[in-house]
Amino acid sequence: MAKVGTVETNERRRKLVERFASRRETLKTICDDRSLPPEERFSATLELAKLPRNSSKTRVRNRCRITGRPRGYYRKFQISRIALRELASSAMLPGVTKSSW
Repeated sequence: MAKVGTVETNERRRKLVERFASRRETLKTICDDRSLPPEERFSATLELAKLPRNSSKTRVRNRCRITGRPRGYYRKFQISRIALRELASSAMLPGVTKSSW
């Protein structure tokens, strides 16, 4: 089980990303547009730098919804490999069976 604080920090980051997503997108398009004057692009870069660092999408870590584990994460189920195995063994995931040969 991961620390509660790290899981909550990650959730706060998710909320910040959601809140600043449109603003970051518009500023990034201005920064990348070569047809605009350099002064305008530079001011957009400065505005982008003023936004919170945790509002960047790359700062969010995929974590297991059950345990908060950051490694061995399956995006399809949004849980870690360990939690997936436990749920599959106890037949809690429909359509998923433990293979044996």
